[in-house]
Amino acid sequence: MSPPLACQRERDELAQCVMRTDCVLKQGKSPKECLSNKDNLPLQCQHLLASFSDCKRGMLDMRRRFRGNHLSEEAKHGGTHGNK
Repeated sequence: MSPPLACQRERDELAQCVMRTDCVLKQGKSPKECLSNKDNLPLQCQHLLASFSDCKRGMLDMRRRFRGNHLSEEAKHGGTHGNK
């Protein structure tokens, strides 16, 4: 997978999730505006945003670049990365 497409799946899932939110559908805001206020996003979209951010960070982390930019098992299943 080439670097520009490395996080494409996570990006697409996040975009689909945000497009289904009340923020976009009922309030008429742009997805960018909705993403700027993360606390108002549904929990599923917050998890997808965290996964996408983790993937993007992984592209810059040299250790992950050698080992592969794989999400942790917890993140794959919608974990909270230790935040409770």
